[in-house]
Amino acid sequence: MSRRGRKAALPEADHRRPEVLSDSGLVVKHRIKSGSVKEYDFAALPFAPAMRHSVAGLFGAKCAPGGGWAAHDTSSQMWGLLRAFAQYLAGQPQPPADIPDLTVATWTAWKLSRPQTAMGYVQITAVAGFLQLDARLSQPVRAAMAKRVPRIKVKEHAFAPEEFQQIRLAARTTFRSALLRIRENTQLLGAWRDGAVARQDRENWLIGEALDSLARTGHVPRYVGTDNRQRVVFRYARALGGENSRYTWQRLYLSRREAAALGVLMVAEHGFNSTTIGELRTPRATPESGEGRFPVYRVELEKRRRGTASNFETRNLADFGADSPGRLITEALEATAHARAYLASVGCTVDRLLVWHEARSRDWQASEGLLREGPFGLGLTKQDFEDWGEEFGPTSGSVMRRARKTANVVYRREPGQNSQDTHDSVYVVPEPQARQAAIPVIVDGATDALQAARRTVFQAQLTDAPADGEQQTATAGCADYENSPFTEPGTGCGASFLLCTACPNARVHPVHHPRLAHLHHALEALRSVVPPAVWDADWAEPHARLDDLKRRLGPALWRRALENVTADDREVIDALLNGGYDL
Repeated sequence: MSRRGRKAALPEADHRRPEVLSDSGLVVKHRIKSGSVKEYDFAALPFAPAMRHSVAGLFGAKCAPGGGWAAHDTSSQMWGLLRAFAQYLAGQPQPPADIPDLTVATWTAWKLSRPQTAMGYVQITAVAGFLQLDARLSQPVRAAMAKRVPRIKVKEHAFAPEEFQQIRLAARTTFRSALLRIRENTQLLGAWRDGAVARQDRENWLIGEALDSLARTGHVPRYVGTDNRQRVVFRYARALGGENSRYTWQRLYLSRREAAALGVLMVAEHGFNSTTIGELRTPRATPESGEGRFPVYRVELEKRRRGTASNFETRNLADFGADSPGRLITEALEATAHARAYLASVGCTVDRLLVWHEARSRDWQASEGLLREGPFGLGLTKQDFEDWGEEFGPTSGSVMRRARKTANVVYRREPGQNSQDTHDSVYVVPEPQARQAAIPVIVDGATDALQAARRTVFQAQLTDAPADGEQQTATAGCADYENSPFTEPGTGCGASFLLCTACPNARVHPVHHPRLAHLHHALEALRSVVPPAVWDADWAEPHARLDDLKRRLGPALWRRALENVTADDREVIDALLNGGYDL
């Protein structure tokens, strides 16, 4: 390896104090060639005391002449990275006391907590390189640090919670306003058709008559003016409040923008694909819904696949209250009821839930592939949704793709028209919010695995002879009977003799080998006569620790131990396994 590429550990970095360090060992003065000096006070970093001194020593060695840092920019950048690392460790339940105490689990958790940005990459790699300068850093942690950190290309991520709420609020406000408007005019139309509006109430009568025409033809009563443009008949225009769309056709129909807002809401709540929403057929209530029951809608979803057949899926969404999965479907059906009734009356065979009224004829010029029937558009395109996003939501990326990812990854936490493998690899793993949420789970799993491993590792110390004051137990010697790790300090050990092999206070001499070898043999024999669940619960861990002892002693010593088993050893082990042994 070239000299430039070699990274050697600083020898005795934790014991030597470079000249750049203060007497306290915590203030580093970085003097560069120009004579300028910059100070770094490590007392300000929330490391544990011992680790603070160790990090300051490494930092000082790099700032010393010939240490490698010739510019303040270099030391300042590392200072900032170490500050972030210190703040992270300070927030952990059990931060490491010093660099040698850093574990693979802690490093992995820190690594996963970093953002998938250029700065996140630098935080991981630069801090790893810095800490590896300490010769005391454990080999497993070095191996974990040596794992390649890919430079992940930044792609579209899920919306942050506040962004997602902003999107939903904007879409809900737009659609809710339209729904209330259509509901109010539907009630007036119903009253007019039922004869509840008298002719003497001329204004409401004319409004009702105009709404009836609007429902049947898609337009309020019109005529062709002298300018060859369609104009609203004057008496209706005066009763309605004007000729503008908000006074005329918007009374019973959604606009294109309002339909797009409804589509965004459906994606945000259910995680549907935008094309699926744009082409969604009208959901029908299942026969089981019945009169007087909560409606359960069968939503038929189709997701087109490039080069293959479409993927079909059906979801049942029940409307049992304001925040239920099916409530938005109920509202969508209500808001589009008049448009769908018109389409049925003219024999339209295309079924779409998102039906909207054109604002002007030129709307159709920029809508390739959009279906049309009379003054109505059937369904929406991706561009319709993106146009809405540019007007109401964040402009970074596709509003529909990001809303879908947010719904499926952050909130629903299940696939949305994808396989589980695709959901995990394409949507969940690259998503920073999902990675952040996974950190406590990963740390807990790593901690549990470490604890489980420790329970199956032989913890007693192997010695050649007993020490002064050592007490003998059924299976080993005990160097500190009053302060057992299994009971309160000073109360004496009350743990099972089987736990001696898991106790750091235990001492095993050659005289103990035959008895422990016989115990191992007896546990193996016991395994064949007890149920597996009982074996795993009561005997698996002691047996695993004895397996570890067997590996440590080696085949020759183990065979000799079995040959030297005495009648007394057999009697003690038999009593131990049957609960009859008393020290």
